[in-house]
Amino acid sequence: MENTTISNEEPKRKRRVRYKGTHPRRFEEKYKELNFEKYADDVKKIIKSGKTPAGMHRSICVKEVIEALRPEPGQVGLDATLGFGGHAQELLARVSPGGRIFGIDVDPVELARTEARLRKAGFNENEFVARRINFAGIPKLLDSAGGGFDFILADLGVSSMQLDNPSRGFTFKREGPLDLRFNSQRGQPASALVKSISEKALEKILFANSDEPYACEIARAIHKNKNMIATTTALADAIREALAGVSFENPREEITTSIRRTFQALRIAVNDEFSALEQFLRNLPICLKPGGRAAILTFHSGEDNRVARFFDEGLATGAYSDICREPIRPTPQERYDNPRSKSAILRWAVRAKTK
Repeated sequence: MENTTISNEEPKRKRRVRYKGTHPRRFEEKYKELNFEKYADDVKKIIKSGKTPAGMHRSICVKEVIEALRPEPGQVGLDATLGFGGHAQELLARVSPGGRIFGIDVDPVELARTEARLRKAGFNENEFVARRINFAGIPKLLDSAGGGFDFILADLGVSSMQLDNPSRGFTFKREGPLDLRFNSQRGQPASALVKSISEKALEKILFANSDEPYACEIARAIHKNKNMIATTTALADAIREALAGVSFENPREEITTSIRRTFQALRIAVNDEFSALEQFLRNLPICLKPGGRAAILTFHSGEDNRVARFFDEGLATGAYSDICREPIRPTPQERYDNPRSKSAILRWAVRAKTK
């Protein structure tokens, strides 16, 4: 007869990360913000203070997006940049009953989390369809969408979940790998790009992708230190070195702005964002049903100029029957409540009806 030993010991609980002082500083220590469903009251206080809780994203221009798209019960829509799913959840509520929202994203980490969150909110597979594809794959969804979408939304901003998590390499405020890719399984990280690119090509990227006025100086400093730039903080330090001799009225603020623009320029380059956006804008009319509506949120001139140009051309050729005449911006109250909304611009277009 075999001897069996039964343990009465309970499994040890995993203790949360401890932090110094009264308030957590590191991303991993912000356990209440990262578990926003459990600590809803704490999260509300953080949002009320004008901050975005770690691991969350506050959707921008929600009221304006709804007004532009005019979703109705039974319609089929597409959120082409699903992110945290804030816009999608508002749209889902308005196409019910009988409607459906497709949500796509290239970020495998956040897509899985958002799908789980929307399922928990009560939206089943018939109401919400999640797909990990980029803009190029949208035409493949048309058959499932009944030949076209009643409305399409694209929010081109980087989500707060990506910006706040130092392991994703999007923020210079905390040290992390210099990555900047939306999908870490594809392409090369920004650290590899700065090591392989010439100084002149880097200068061109900084100017073309973010209108950086000190592109020459920054490119020179990055190129000189390229073999030592593997982290976000190392890149930020190289930019500070490049601008140390420049006379600024407000050095700290203006250098920080150049750091942000440099990160933006490299992010656009490693994700090939402008090419993807232009392909999306070319395909947009054929992906909409006649009379279908599109709304696009942009966050810098490189994006907005392209959207405005494609919408103007579409109106001139008859692809669109109407477009947004003036850019729509967040209200002063939203800009105050959510500082990350300050640079947002919303434009819309309506596909022409067939004769």
